[in-house]
Amino acid sequence: MPRAETVAAPQDRHFDGEMVLDVDATDVARGLFRVRQLIPVQTSGPVTLLYPEWEPASHARTVSVASLAGLFIGDGSTRLAWRRDDIDPHAFHVDVPEGTAVLEVEFQYVTRPGDPVMQPDLVVLQWHKTLLYPAGWFARNIPVRARARFPEGLTPISALELEGMQGNVATFGSTSLERLSDAPVFASRYTRRIPLGMPEAPPVTLNVLAGAPAGLDVAADDVDMLRRMIAETHALLGHAPYRRFEIVVVLDDDFPAGGVEHADSAEIYLPSAYFLDRSAQLNNLDLIAHEYVHAWNGRARQPRDAWAPTLNVPVRNSLLWVYEGQTEFWGRVLAARSGLRSRDETLEKIALDAADVVARSGRAWKSLRDTANDPLYMSARSTVWPEWQRRKDYYTEGVLLWLDVDTTLRERSAGRVGLDDFARDFFGAGGGGGVTTYDFEDICDVLGRLVPMDWSSYLDDRLDAREPVVLEGLARAGWSLVFDRRPSRTFEQHEAELGASDLTHSIGMTVTDAGSVRSVAWDGPAFDAGIVPGAKLLTVDGEAFSLERLLVAIDAPNEHPLALGYEFRGAQATGVLAYRGGLRYPSLRRMEHVPDRLSGLLEAQASSYRRSGDPASR
Repeated sequence: MPRAETVAAPQDRHFDGEMVLDVDATDVARGLFRVRQLIPVQTSGPVTLLYPEWEPASHARTVSVASLAGLFIGDGSTRLAWRRDDIDPHAFHVDVPEGTAVLEVEFQYVTRPGDPVMQPDLVVLQWHKTLLYPAGWFARNIPVRARARFPEGLTPISALELEGMQGNVATFGSTSLERLSDAPVFASRYTRRIPLGMPEAPPVTLNVLAGAPAGLDVAADDVDMLRRMIAETHALLGHAPYRRFEIVVVLDDDFPAGGVEHADSAEIYLPSAYFLDRSAQLNNLDLIAHEYVHAWNGRARQPRDAWAPTLNVPVRNSLLWVYEGQTEFWGRVLAARSGLRSRDETLEKIALDAADVVARSGRAWKSLRDTANDPLYMSARSTVWPEWQRRKDYYTEGVLLWLDVDTTLRERSAGRVGLDDFARDFFGAGGGGGVTTYDFEDICDVLGRLVPMDWSSYLDDRLDAREPVVLEGLARAGWSLVFDRRPSRTFEQHEAELGASDLTHSIGMTVTDAGSVRSVAWDGPAFDAGIVPGAKLLTVDGEAFSLERLLVAIDAPNEHPLALGYEFRGAQATGVLAYRGGLRYPSLRRMEHVPDRLSGLLEAQASSYRRSGDPASR
């Protein structure tokens, strides 16, 4: 019978010595990171080494030990046998002989074929995927000195202190395992560094990484707007919670657009033409602001149940509607305040948010509060019926939730205070270094100091609502959601990114130019007609399908139902849609009898910022 093994629980205690981590990231052809480690032995006998499972800022178990291969553990002269834990496959048990001072560890981290993190001109090194660490200590107590070898000609960029370069080998200063895991390295052949910081504030640098030198061009106006965004964020949130901050923007079409927050840096992936044609990026214009705000909201200040002492202790996500939802709200606001988006473009974006909230019929069974659990079981999974299943709605619905809170504060204080005052008070508390945590009661306490009322019940009502009550805040801000017959430019770009025509708000489906049905809104007209995701439209009222013909038929004033012929799983059928409402695209309309609190919220607040006279190095 195999013997039972135990994994030591992490403790906040001293760790003797320093781990040494050496990563060779030059085997681009095979997509292999080759790892060598020296781990100081704290005691002989049974020792457990852990491979990280919970990726920083992912809110989920997103690192798989399936990518670890070729594991060897030795004591300098002997290869030691290891045993994988019977329950936790990320834990490796080894018996350390008496007198052993250091464990030598070797393995490979195997990337998938075509994974863009390993390219001839770009390598993204995420340390937490290339190390083991001993169980029994908080990650912040384990010192690490790291070194990495990159392909020739690549320049490394990281929030870590670079001690030196010898050839293509970068050596980084000693740091904690906690910080190392939160500070990836980007090694790129084509880079440009542009200072964005303000006088008498810790430096902020925009690092542009592109696939070719031409992709490094960033217009002076774009730099000015990003500088204004930094100034507006400081005016909003107060003292910076970092010593320096690296904004790393990877311009690469092989990565999906998105970002990851870190304490001292932000990793952001955008299309290669992002800075060449920002007018075609209306839905991505607040991404940099979102990740920058996370330095305060999410990293320096974290929900108490989201903090974990190691990368193998599960986290809980009960306050993601604050961590991500309020950050998404401030991304919208700061993009407008800094000029990254115009006022009208911001209104178009908020209209998309509001329409998304209205469309979520799944609220009937799944609350906004429950969507905070989605990362635990939905990460890397798509939804077949997105409006019904709901997925991570704390982002877009969070925008409307916090707009609702803002308008309530302004209404009940006769305009004296708003959510800016909450943010300055609440997130400013995280500016003293390290991580400070908070819970639901802390949020209510700060809101109560601004406007005394029962904030706990107020927020509970919105988090558990079966109706889209958060839209009441939009109305109190002086705007209502309406549907026009023509899409806004922001909606058109949303459709371009989707690769389909979004008819969710009319016949209840999204469909490609070729007639492939991407999604069907639960209980919508297409749903009721029997059309399902994956079907292929063949005809529109008896005529051969074309997207133009479908749009004309939807918008026609005909009294007869719309008949759509389709094929699904080899069988053909006709769905008859009882819909006569025409084309419907979301927009915001001003409510003249209500004060316009939204436009004021979007106005610039910072008094000054540095213009683009600073040198930008290549």
